[in-house]
Amino acid sequence: MSRSGKPMSELGIEELTDRLRLSFGEEDSGVYVNKPDFRELDLGSPVSTLRTRQAGLTATATSSSSSSSGSVSGRTSGGLSPSLSKKTDSQKSHSGELLGCSVESSPSTARIFKPGHTRSYSGGTLPLIHSGGGGSVNSMSVNVLPTGNICRSGRILRSGMGSRSTKTDVLGLGTANYGHGSIMRGGLASKPDGGPPTSPNHSSGLIVGGEPVKKMGMHISNDPEELKRTGNENYKKGHFAEALGFYDKAIAISPGNATYHFNRAAALMGLKHLPEALRECEEAIRLDPGYVRARHRLGSLLLSLGKVENARNHICFPGHQPDPIELQKLQAVETHLRKCADARRVGDWRSTLREVNAAIASGADMSPQLCACRAEAFLKLNQLDDAVLALSDISKFEPSNVSHSQSKFFGMLFEAYPFYVRAQIELAKGRSDTALRAIEKAGQFDPVNAEISVILNTVKLVDRARARGNDLFKSERYTEACSAYAEGLRHDPLNPILYCNRAACWFKLGQWEQSVDDCNLALRIQPNYIKALLRRAASNKKLERWADAVRDYEVLRRELPDDNAVAESLFHVQVALKKSRGEDIHNMKFGGEVESVSDLEQFRAAISSPGVSVVHFKASSNLQCQQISPLLDNLCTQYPSINFLKVDIDENPAIVHAENVRIVPTFKIYKKGSRMKEMVCPTPELVESSVRHYSI
Repeated sequence: MSRSGKPMSELGIEELTDRLRLSFGEEDSGVYVNKPDFRELDLGSPVSTLRTRQAGLTATATSSSSSSSGSVSGRTSGGLSPSLSKKTDSQKSHSGELLGCSVESSPSTARIFKPGHTRSYSGGTLPLIHSGGGGSVNSMSVNVLPTGNICRSGRILRSGMGSRSTKTDVLGLGTANYGHGSIMRGGLASKPDGGPPTSPNHSSGLIVGGEPVKKMGMHISNDPEELKRTGNENYKKGHFAEALGFYDKAIAISPGNATYHFNRAAALMGLKHLPEALRECEEAIRLDPGYVRARHRLGSLLLSLGKVENARNHICFPGHQPDPIELQKLQAVETHLRKCADARRVGDWRSTLREVNAAIASGADMSPQLCACRAEAFLKLNQLDDAVLALSDISKFEPSNVSHSQSKFFGMLFEAYPFYVRAQIELAKGRSDTALRAIEKAGQFDPVNAEISVILNTVKLVDRARARGNDLFKSERYTEACSAYAEGLRHDPLNPILYCNRAACWFKLGQWEQSVDDCNLALRIQPNYIKALLRRAASNKKLERWADAVRDYEVLRRELPDDNAVAESLFHVQVALKKSRGEDIHNMKFGGEVESVSDLEQFRAAISSPGVSVVHFKASSNLQCQQISPLLDNLCTQYPSINFLKVDIDENPAIVHAENVRIVPTFKIYKKGSRMKEMVCPTPELVESSVRHYSI
């Protein structure tokens, strides 16, 4: 209470200032009377009693944690709370770990308390102002006056408030650059020799107000717990890369903390870096073998990678209840993989494909081995293109350099199986060198596996047979070349290259039927095999199977739009097909272009010519006509047996009136003078499909 009877908390700033001025004997002139000497005062604490040496006064009144003197309860020697004086066992409590996809952490915030309130600091955050000495805060002696008040901003309100300085006075706690209890104007300390002021060294002690706040922030950034909390906040926001950076910094400061490695694994999982996340979980378990959450996360990672045996060891950790969802996923993946292995063993590749797809859908969705299994099943089902596509999915996964207890997949080590499958696919594509490198890599991982040894021997035998057949073909020894390719097919019956090469030998020997059969076998394995299509089309042409030849050449025309030889072959087989049907072909010629029609008589003669005629009614100023005109040029090249015409409606009103054309673009298809189809403002796809339909 003040002398006026008012509580101190109710006094205004001006009234407090006036009283302080009177206490110091301040005159109107601003000159201080009996001004204390700062060198004779002990400012060990901003809120401690101020003692003078002459008077020998010592404040002994110590306030308790429940009193209104503003003391801080729970202090130990050195000004720290008991909870801070004890070493935190992060390996046991794992405070601040990431729980699943959410993080339970809330950074503490400093609060300002009103005078008369108490505050106990039992958490992990230091109070902003603390005593540098004993465990209690001393109340002020009656006969000893303070030299200033410490405000919330950290500034020192000096007596003599009549003339205010614009600089901030900062109370120091005793460092190499300034004395204990010095007041620094503007946050700078003057040298003892009167030299220029220097920035204070804030490396020791706690500093209040202004510039030291930045230094305090720098100190917090080096606190691994603060770094972990910042990482957790970024993780909750989905900023996995940023969170990873903070966890890395925390680990650099405290590498033996299991929680930091656990949280880092969570960030890596968010970034889809599963093998590295797996290694972080293993490190957390190494630091704390009883870390159950780390074991469960490691089990979940292993399950995603398809390593079910090791996953079970961690998901079902002895003495702890497994996560029911992860356990259900584990059991489903185990069931499908068991069925997949049984089907693969008996050569039931359709069932193999079905079960491996089910295993991936059940949770093993990041497994290179399961992708390789899909590729192998497609290959055995004569679907080489699908096998290549499935194998390419493996490149999306980060390679793992960790081998878990020599885990096996279909009897061979995990790391060897993808290379084993790749060797078979490369061999089917005719890349013997690549196939040999892949199977040798598989052998390095698992040198005693029987399946790998068989494929290695097969690759060498097939490569030898193909090379010998090629040499014989170049020497025009076609019969012997057929035998050499057949030898290779005995070792690899799913090799489209060998079938196609043998078809070329049959063609040279005039055995076109056998050539078609081998081409069919090659195309069954690799449907878009261009060489096989060319040889089958040529063989069908020799056999006068015009419709089959037209179909093959049309496919080739789409695949090779700039190949004039293919375009000419297509024209000739189309003409031959029309002739076999008894159609008039005397005016048909190869290499035509879109013909411009200028009068009605020319138009009627053109649409009455043999074969099919496609007429484009257009206007030069119409944008849609301009956009679709290049399509007609392409179709003219692609279907040389069809007559393509164009009519400008502005220049030929007689034709427009005779054909009753009102909207452009309009396409009409004629056959021997009769209109077969009319399309008004069609899509390019509709025009092309209609032309293809009437070209046969």
